[in-house]
Amino acid sequence: MRSIRPSFTARRGRGTRRGTSPALAAVALASALALTATACGSSDTKADGKSTASATSSDTGDGKIKIPDDIKDKLKERGIDIDKWKGGAWKNWNKDDWLREADDYINPIIQGLWSSGRMRDANDPDTGVDTNDISGDQGVTDPTPAAVDAKAVTPTYHANAATAGKVFFDSPEGTMVCSATVVEDPAHPGKSNMVWTAGHCVHAGKKGGWYRNIAFVPSYNNSGQSAAQLETATREQVAPYGVWWADWARTSQQWIDQGGETGGQGSSYDYAVIHVTPEKGSGGKSLEETVGSALPVNFNAPAVPKVSSITATGYPEAKPYDGSTLYQCTDKPGRLSINASDPTMYRIGCTMTGGSSGGGWVETGSDGKPTLVSNTSIGPVTSGWLAGPRLGDVAKGVYDSVSKKFADQ
Repeated sequence: MRSIRPSFTARRGRGTRRGTSPALAAVALASALALTATACGSSDTKADGKSTASATSSDTGDGKIKIPDDIKDKLKERGIDIDKWKGGAWKNWNKDDWLREADDYINPIIQGLWSSGRMRDANDPDTGVDTNDISGDQGVTDPTPAAVDAKAVTPTYHANAATAGKVFFDSPEGTMVCSATVVEDPAHPGKSNMVWTAGHCVHAGKKGGWYRNIAFVPSYNNSGQSAAQLETATREQVAPYGVWWADWARTSQQWIDQGGETGGQGSSYDYAVIHVTPEKGSGGKSLEETVGSALPVNFNAPAVPKVSSITATGYPEAKPYDGSTLYQCTDKPGRLSINASDPTMYRIGCTMTGGSSGGGWVETGSDGKPTLVSNTSIGPVTSGWLAGPRLGDVAKGVYDSVSKKFADQ
């Protein structure tokens, strides 16, 4: 089996990696991400949100972005001038400037950065690693599942998959994309601003740091326009429910310590929670109120034999897909063990490719209510199956830390 890395397309004029063609990679990271090995680590629960680096910003009405003093101070500590940052200094990925630690996350809003073209142009996938990069049959691993053809979600996506969307961000390799899900916030019932995705969609892991300009677009391409139609689509058509910038992000300490671009190490801890704020006014409405829904998260993941089916949702980008359309796969999960000391992962048959990474996995319980139980983490480059982490105490620690950080806001 092989694990797809975060898919991306390098900016025009720059070199590309692993056979990608030149183009912005906004949608691509999600592509490869859908199956990229996003390691997180072992069992530490250090994702406790202890930091003053939240990047909340607001529009002052004069076209300028007001950055809270604590963020300005944090940026200054790192030698970052906010005006230069918004002017393009964020493109400097010098190792000394790449914020890495759990409490280093900084994401000042840059108005209008995520234009419809910038979101659209990264639609060429990267490739993954070979079979040997996943250690194989350690722990309990069931036979490889038969491929299940992904089915296109019927537009409008808001009507049929309201909690789904795309996460866009910038990395040293270019502009990237992942899939993601709106989830409930226990501190703000009915008014959540929390999004669930994969750890490798927010942090590069052991050899890097936090990605930049992270933003969530719910119901991306809500009307299901074709790639050709999106060439002339307005930002409002592409993002009818707005662009929501991350003002805080949290992944597992395991991913930060052990995560890699390829392979399967740490995939059992490959998840992240993002707290968002609207780029433009939302009339005081939260993300959950704006899209009309949010999923609860089950941190007491049921044993595989007890799960009759799981539905994975995402925006696959690698061929034969193009990243413009939302898809789903439904299958009875099996088990995949990458490291015997780490939790065994869920695995399902699915033909979704890169771009679906970070997308939510949902189980519908006996009460008929859907619950998020995992997210797309890894899969073979040739497609056919996807695997996602089972959510336990470490995942709950990540989730609770984000909720608690904004509990009084």
